[in-house]
Amino acid sequence: MTLNGIKKLPVMLDDKQALRIYKRLAEVNKVLGKLDAVLESSIINTSILSLLSYNESVQSTRIEGTQVTFHEIMENSRTGAKNWQQREVFNYKRAIDFGFDQIQQGVPITTRLLKSLHKLLMSDEARGTTSNGGEFRKIQNFIGPDKNIEHASYIPIGAHEIGDYMTNLEFFINGSYHKSLEVKDETQEAINYDSDALLRIVVAHAQFESIHPFLDGNGRLGRILIALIAVQENLLKHPIFFVSEELEKERIRYYNALNATRGENPDWNPWLNLFLNASEQMALNILKKINKAEEHARKGLEICQTQTQKNVWLATFSFPVATASQLSAYTSYHSATVKKALDYLVEKQLLDRDNSVRRNIPYYNYDLIRVIQNN
Repeated sequence: MTLNGIKKLPVMLDDKQALRIYKRLAEVNKVLGKLDAVLESSIINTSILSLLSYNESVQSTRIEGTQVTFHEIMENSRTGAKNWQQREVFNYKRAIDFGFDQIQQGVPITTRLLKSLHKLLMSDEARGTTSNGGEFRKIQNFIGPDKNIEHASYIPIGAHEIGDYMTNLEFFINGSYHKSLEVKDETQEAINYDSDALLRIVVAHAQFESIHPFLDGNGRLGRILIALIAVQENLLKHPIFFVSEELEKERIRYYNALNATRGENPDWNPWLNLFLNASEQMALNILKKINKAEEHARKGLEICQTQTQKNVWLATFSFPVATASQLSAYTSYHSATVKKALDYLVEKQLLDRDNSVRRNIPYYNYDLIRVIQNN
Protein backbone atom coordinates (compact mmCIF):
# COMPACT_ATOMS: atom_id res chain seq x y z
CA MET A 1 0.00 0.00 0.00
CA THR A 2 1.29 3.43 -0.96
CA LEU A 3 1.08 6.18 1.65
CA ASN A 4 0.51 9.70 0.35
CA GLY A 5 1.62 12.86 2.14
CA ILE A 6 1.36 13.79 5.80
CA LYS A 7 -0.72 15.93 8.10
CA LYS A 8 0.68 19.19 9.44
CA LEU A 9 1.66 19.45 13.09
CA PRO A 10 0.68 19.27 15.93
CA VAL A 11 0.48 15.56 16.75
CA MET A 12 -2.69 14.47 18.56
CA LEU A 13 -2.81 11.67 21.16
CA ASP A 14 -5.64 10.30 23.27
CA ASP A 15 -5.32 10.55 27.06
CA LYS A 16 -4.09 6.97 27.59
CA GLN A 17 -1.45 7.28 24.89
CA ALA A 18 -0.30 10.63 26.26
CA LEU A 19 -0.01 9.27 29.82
CA ARG A 20 2.25 6.40 28.70
CA ILE A 21 4.39 8.71 26.58
CA TYR A 22 4.83 11.34 29.32
CA LYS A 23 5.86 8.68 31.83
CA ARG A 24 8.48 7.34 29.42
CA LEU A 25 9.56 10.89 28.58
CA ALA A 26 10.42 11.65 32.22
CA GLU A 27 12.61 8.55 32.42
CA VAL A 28 14.55 9.40 29.26
CA ASN A 29 15.01 13.06 30.21
CA LYS A 30 16.58 11.93 33.50
CA VAL A 31 19.19 9.84 31.67
CA LEU A 32 19.94 12.69 29.24
CA GLY A 33 20.51 15.01 32.20
CA LYS A 34 23.04 12.56 33.63
CA LEU A 35 24.82 12.37 30.26
CA ASP A 36 25.12 16.15 30.13
CA ALA A 37 26.57 16.30 33.67
CA VAL A 38 29.12 13.51 33.11
CA LEU A 39 30.30 15.06 29.85
CA GLU A 40 30.74 18.50 31.45
CA SER A 41 32.99 17.09 34.20
CA SER A 42 35.12 14.87 31.96
CA ILE A 43 38.82 15.71 31.51
CA ILE A 44 38.52 14.71 27.86
CA ASN A 45 35.13 16.27 27.07
CA THR A 46 36.31 18.30 24.07
CA SER A 47 38.17 15.34 22.56
CA ILE A 48 35.40 12.83 23.16
CA LEU A 49 32.84 15.17 21.63
CA SER A 50 34.77 15.31 18.38
CA LEU A 51 35.25 11.53 18.23
CA LEU A 52 31.60 10.82 19.06
CA SER A 53 30.64 13.28 16.34
CA TYR A 54 32.77 11.39 13.83
CA ASN A 55 31.21 8.12 14.97
CA GLU A 56 27.73 9.60 14.53
CA SER A 57 28.72 10.67 11.03
CA VAL A 58 29.73 7.09 10.26
CA GLN A 59 26.59 5.55 11.76
CA SER A 60 24.21 8.02 10.10
CA THR A 61 25.62 7.36 6.65
CA ARG A 62 25.59 3.60 7.32
CA ILE A 63 21.80 3.76 7.72
CA GLU A 64 21.74 4.82 4.07
CA GLY A 65 24.08 2.08 2.89
CA THR A 66 27.68 3.27 3.17
CA GLN A 67 30.26 0.78 4.46
CA VAL A 68 32.79 3.17 6.00
CA THR A 69 34.09 2.36 9.50
CA PHE A 70 35.11 4.71 12.30
CA HIS A 71 38.66 3.32 12.14
CA GLU A 72 38.90 4.16 8.43
CA ILE A 73 37.74 7.71 9.08
CA MET A 74 40.34 8.17 11.83
CA GLU A 75 42.98 6.77 9.49
CA ASN A 76 42.01 9.14 6.70
CA SER A 77 41.36 12.21 8.83
CA ARG A 78 45.07 12.97 8.38
CA THR A 79 45.26 12.14 4.67
CA GLY A 80 41.83 13.21 3.40
CA ALA A 81 38.84 11.27 2.06
CA LYS A 82 39.66 8.63 -0.54
CA ASN A 83 36.16 8.04 -1.97
CA TRP A 84 32.63 9.44 -1.99
CA GLN A 85 31.60 7.37 1.04
CA GLN A 86 34.34 8.91 3.17
CA ARG A 87 33.56 12.37 1.79
CA GLU A 88 29.97 11.87 2.87
CA VAL A 89 31.12 11.16 6.43
CA PHE A 90 33.46 14.16 6.55
CA ASN A 91 30.70 16.39 5.13
CA TYR A 92 28.34 15.18 7.85
CA LYS A 93 30.87 16.11 10.55
CA ARG A 94 31.41 19.53 8.96
CA ALA A 95 27.65 20.13 8.89
CA ILE A 96 27.26 19.22 12.58
CA ASP A 97 30.12 21.56 13.53
CA PHE A 98 28.76 24.39 11.39
CA GLY A 99 25.24 24.00 12.77
CA PHE A 100 26.49 23.99 16.38
CA ASP A 101 28.56 27.11 15.72
CA GLN A 102 25.52 28.88 14.26
CA ILE A 103 23.35 28.00 17.25
CA GLN A 104 26.05 29.21 19.65
CA GLN A 105 25.90 32.53 17.80
CA GLY A 106 22.16 32.71 18.41
CA VAL A 107 21.04 31.70 14.91
CA PRO A 108 17.70 29.83 15.15
CA ILE A 109 16.94 26.62 13.26
CA THR A 110 15.23 27.94 10.15
CA THR A 111 14.83 26.97 6.52
CA ARG A 112 17.82 29.17 5.73
CA LEU A 113 20.09 27.26 8.14
CA LEU A 114 18.81 23.89 6.94
CA LYS A 115 19.59 24.83 3.34
CA SER A 116 23.12 25.85 4.35
CA LEU A 117 23.62 22.53 6.13
CA HIS A 118 22.28 20.63 3.14
CA LYS A 119 24.72 22.43 0.85
CA LEU A 120 27.59 21.28 3.08
CA LEU A 121 26.33 17.69 3.03
CA MET A 122 26.19 17.69 -0.76
CA SER A 123 29.62 19.29 -1.35
CA ASP A 124 32.89 17.75 -2.61
CA GLU A 125 31.39 15.13 -4.92
CA ALA A 126 29.53 13.29 -2.17
CA ARG A 127 26.46 11.19 -2.99
CA GLY A 128 23.65 13.39 -4.21
CA THR A 129 25.84 16.19 -5.60
CA THR A 130 24.00 15.93 -8.90
CA SER A 131 20.96 17.34 -7.07
CA ASN A 132 20.89 21.02 -6.19
CA GLY A 133 22.66 21.35 -2.84
CA GLY A 134 20.84 23.74 -0.53
CA GLU A 135 17.72 23.96 -2.73
CA PHE A 136 14.33 22.42 -2.10
CA ARG A 137 13.19 19.96 -4.72
CA LYS A 138 11.05 21.30 -7.54
CA ILE A 139 9.69 17.95 -8.65
CA GLN A 140 7.72 15.12 -7.07
CA ASN A 141 9.84 12.44 -5.43
CA PHE A 142 8.94 9.13 -3.80
CA ILE A 143 10.38 6.38 -1.61
CA GLY A 144 10.32 2.82 -2.87
CA PRO A 145 12.32 -0.26 -3.90
CA ASP A 146 12.96 0.95 -7.46
CA LYS A 147 12.49 3.92 -9.81
CA ASN A 148 8.86 3.10 -10.54
CA ILE A 149 6.47 5.39 -8.62
CA GLU A 150 3.77 2.71 -8.88
CA HIS A 151 5.87 0.60 -6.48
CA ALA A 152 6.40 3.45 -4.02
CA SER A 153 5.85 2.82 -0.31
CA TYR A 154 5.54 6.55 0.32
CA ILE A 155 4.89 9.60 -1.87
CA PRO A 156 5.72 12.86 -0.05
CA ILE A 157 3.83 16.12 -0.42
CA GLY A 158 4.11 17.97 -3.73
CA ALA A 159 6.96 20.42 -4.26
CA HIS A 160 4.52 23.35 -4.21
CA GLU A 161 3.51 22.45 -0.62
CA ILE A 162 7.02 22.30 0.85
CA GLY A 163 7.09 25.97 1.87
CA ASP A 164 3.88 25.74 3.92
CA TYR A 165 4.88 22.50 5.62
CA MET A 166 8.38 23.76 6.43
CA THR A 167 6.93 26.94 7.95
CA ASN A 168 4.68 24.79 10.13
CA LEU A 169 7.69 22.68 11.17
CA GLU A 170 9.97 25.68 11.72
CA PHE A 171 7.60 27.31 14.23
CA PHE A 172 7.10 23.95 15.95
CA ILE A 173 10.88 23.43 16.33
CA ASN A 174 11.49 26.91 17.68
CA GLY A 175 8.65 26.77 20.20
CA SER A 176 6.71 29.62 18.62
CA TYR A 177 3.01 29.96 17.90
CA HIS A 178 1.80 29.90 14.31
CA LYS A 179 -1.78 29.77 13.08
CA SER A 180 -1.09 26.45 11.34
CA LEU A 181 -0.34 24.91 14.77
CA GLU A 182 -3.76 25.65 16.24
CA VAL A 183 -5.40 22.67 17.97
CA LYS A 184 -8.79 21.84 16.47
CA ASP A 185 -9.73 18.96 18.79
CA GLU A 186 -9.59 19.97 22.46
CA THR A 187 -10.58 16.46 23.60
CA GLN A 188 -7.13 15.11 22.75
CA GLU A 189 -3.62 15.85 24.00
CA ALA A 190 -1.41 17.75 21.55
CA ILE A 191 2.35 17.50 21.07
CA ASN A 192 2.82 21.08 19.95
CA TYR A 193 5.22 24.02 19.83
CA ASP A 194 4.97 24.46 23.62
CA SER A 195 5.60 20.78 24.46
CA ASP A 196 8.68 19.28 26.11
CA ALA A 197 11.86 19.73 24.04
CA LEU A 198 12.54 16.00 23.67
CA LEU A 199 9.02 15.33 22.41
CA ARG A 200 9.42 18.09 19.83
CA ILE A 201 12.71 16.54 18.70
CA VAL A 202 11.06 13.13 18.26
CA VAL A 203 8.22 14.61 16.21
CA ALA A 204 10.31 17.13 14.26
CA HIS A 205 12.69 14.46 12.97
CA ALA A 206 9.86 12.31 11.63
CA GLN A 207 8.04 15.28 10.13
CA PHE A 208 11.16 16.53 8.35
CA GLU A 209 11.85 13.07 6.91
CA SER A 210 8.26 12.84 5.69
CA ILE A 211 8.24 16.30 4.11
CA HIS A 212 11.38 15.11 2.28
CA PRO A 213 12.13 18.67 1.07
CA PHE A 214 15.35 17.85 -0.81
CA LEU A 215 15.99 15.42 -3.63
CA ASP A 216 18.73 13.71 -1.62
CA GLY A 217 20.32 13.93 1.82
CA ASN A 218 17.08 14.21 3.79
CA GLY A 219 17.95 11.34 6.13
CA ARG A 220 21.38 12.70 6.97
CA LEU A 221 20.11 16.24 7.49
CA GLY A 222 17.17 15.00 9.55
CA ARG A 223 19.52 13.23 11.95
CA ILE A 224 21.73 16.33 12.26
CA LEU A 225 18.56 18.25 13.07
CA ILE A 226 18.03 16.04 16.13
CA ALA A 227 21.37 17.05 17.69
CA LEU A 228 20.95 20.73 16.86
CA ILE A 229 17.44 21.06 18.30
CA ALA A 230 18.67 19.41 21.51
CA VAL A 231 21.32 22.12 21.88
CA GLN A 232 19.07 25.00 20.85
CA GLU A 233 16.40 23.96 23.36
CA ASN A 234 18.99 23.43 26.15
CA LEU A 235 18.26 19.73 26.45
CA LEU A 236 22.02 19.16 26.10
CA LYS A 237 24.88 21.67 26.14
CA HIS A 238 26.70 20.06 23.21
CA PRO A 239 25.60 18.37 19.94
CA ILE A 240 25.86 14.88 21.37
CA PHE A 241 22.30 13.64 20.77
CA PHE A 242 23.67 11.00 18.41
CA VAL A 243 20.92 8.44 18.01
CA SER A 244 21.91 7.03 14.60
CA GLU A 245 23.89 4.15 16.12
CA GLU A 246 20.79 2.92 17.94
CA LEU A 247 18.47 3.44 14.97
CA GLU A 248 20.91 1.54 12.73
CA LYS A 249 20.51 -1.51 14.98
CA GLU A 250 16.76 -1.61 14.22
CA ARG A 251 16.70 -0.11 10.75
CA ILE A 252 13.55 -1.90 9.54
CA ARG A 253 11.65 -1.03 12.72
CA TYR A 254 12.83 2.58 12.29
CA TYR A 255 11.44 2.82 8.76
CA ASN A 256 8.22 0.99 9.64
CA ALA A 257 7.53 3.31 12.58
CA LEU A 258 8.33 6.33 10.42
CA ASN A 259 5.90 5.13 7.75
CA ALA A 260 3.18 4.77 10.39
CA THR A 261 3.25 8.56 10.95
CA ARG A 262 2.33 9.19 7.30
CA GLY A 263 -0.83 9.27 5.25
CA GLU A 264 -4.39 10.24 6.18
CA ASN A 265 -4.55 8.16 9.38
CA PRO A 266 -1.18 8.50 11.09
CA ASP A 267 -0.31 6.44 14.16
CA TRP A 268 2.46 8.18 16.10
CA ASN A 269 2.69 5.67 18.97
CA PRO A 270 5.20 3.25 17.40
CA TRP A 271 7.44 6.15 16.42
CA LEU A 272 7.29 7.92 19.79
CA ASN A 273 8.07 4.71 21.68
CA LEU A 274 10.84 3.63 19.31
CA PHE A 275 12.57 7.00 19.40
CA LEU A 276 12.33 7.45 23.17
CA ASN A 277 13.74 3.95 23.70
CA ALA A 278 16.54 4.62 21.22
CA SER A 279 17.30 7.94 22.93
CA GLU A 280 17.64 6.26 26.31
CA GLN A 281 19.88 3.52 24.93
CA MET A 282 21.95 6.13 23.11
CA ALA A 283 22.52 8.10 26.33
CA LEU A 284 23.45 4.97 28.30
CA ASN A 285 25.79 3.82 25.54
CA ILE A 286 27.54 7.19 25.29
CA LEU A 287 27.86 7.33 29.08
CA LYS A 288 29.69 3.99 28.97
CA LYS A 289 31.98 5.25 26.23
CA ILE A 290 32.81 8.46 28.10
CA ASN A 291 33.54 6.56 31.32
CA LYS A 292 35.73 3.97 29.58
CA ALA A 293 37.61 6.62 27.60
CA GLU A 294 38.20 8.66 30.75
CA GLU A 295 39.43 5.58 32.61
CA HIS A 296 41.85 4.93 29.74
CA ALA A 297 43.03 8.56 29.80
CA ARG A 298 43.65 8.55 33.56
CA LYS A 299 45.52 5.25 33.35
CA GLY A 300 47.89 6.80 30.82
CA LEU A 301 48.35 9.96 32.87
CA GLU A 302 49.48 7.84 35.83
CA ILE A 303 52.11 6.17 33.66
CA CYS A 304 53.44 9.41 32.13
CA GLN A 305 56.45 10.93 33.92
CA THR A 306 56.52 14.46 32.47
CA GLN A 307 53.96 17.13 31.65
CA THR A 308 54.97 16.93 27.99
CA GLN A 309 54.19 13.21 27.92
CA LYS A 310 50.84 13.86 29.59
CA ASN A 311 49.91 16.57 27.09
CA VAL A 312 50.92 14.45 24.10
CA TRP A 313 49.00 11.50 25.56
CA LEU A 314 45.84 13.58 25.92
CA ALA A 315 46.35 14.93 22.39
CA THR A 316 45.90 11.38 21.07
CA PHE A 317 42.34 11.54 22.42
CA SER A 318 41.66 14.23 19.83
CA PHE A 319 43.68 12.41 17.15
CA PRO A 320 43.68 8.64 17.80
CA VAL A 321 45.64 8.13 14.57
CA ALA A 322 48.30 10.78 14.13
CA THR A 323 51.89 11.56 13.25
CA ALA A 324 54.39 13.49 15.35
CA SER A 325 54.10 16.49 13.03
CA GLN A 326 50.30 16.56 13.39
CA LEU A 327 50.48 16.46 17.17
CA SER A 328 53.29 19.02 17.09
CA ALA A 329 50.96 21.46 15.36
CA TYR A 330 48.21 20.66 17.87
CA THR A 331 50.32 20.91 21.04
CA SER A 332 52.84 23.57 19.88
CA TYR A 333 55.71 21.31 20.97
CA HIS A 334 58.62 20.75 18.59
CA SER A 335 58.13 17.68 16.40
CA ALA A 336 61.18 15.92 17.89
CA THR A 337 59.81 16.49 21.40
CA VAL A 338 56.45 15.02 20.42
CA LYS A 339 58.09 12.02 18.75
CA LYS A 340 60.09 11.31 21.89
CA ALA A 341 56.91 11.42 23.99
CA LEU A 342 55.05 9.21 21.50
CA ASP A 343 57.83 6.63 21.53
CA TYR A 344 57.68 6.61 25.33
CA LEU A 345 53.93 5.94 25.14
CA VAL A 346 54.59 3.09 22.70
CA GLU A 347 57.19 1.67 25.09
CA LYS A 348 54.58 1.73 27.87
CA GLN A 349 52.08 -0.04 25.57
CA LEU A 350 49.65 2.86 25.57
CA LEU A 351 50.06 3.47 21.83
CA ASP A 352 51.10 1.45 18.78
CA ARG A 353 53.48 2.63 16.06
CA ASP A 354 53.47 1.55 12.41
CA ASN A 355 57.06 0.39 12.04
CA SER A 356 56.63 -0.35 8.34
CA VAL A 357 56.60 3.38 7.61
CA ARG A 358 59.87 5.33 7.53
CA ARG A 359 58.57 8.90 7.28
CA ASN A 360 55.51 10.52 8.86
CA ILE A 361 55.07 7.48 11.08
CA PRO A 362 51.47 7.09 12.30
CA TYR A 363 50.77 6.28 15.95
CA TYR A 364 47.54 4.57 17.03
CA ASN A 365 45.50 4.85 20.20
CA TYR A 366 43.75 1.55 19.49
CA ASP A 367 42.15 1.19 22.91
CA LEU A 368 40.38 4.53 22.45
CA ILE A 369 39.28 3.66 18.91
CA ARG A 370 37.82 0.41 20.22
CA VAL A 371 35.88 2.26 22.94
CA ILE A 372 34.32 4.71 20.47
CA GLN A 373 33.37 2.25 17.74
CA ASN A 374 32.12 -0.46 20.09
CA ASN A 375 28.31 -0.55 20.00
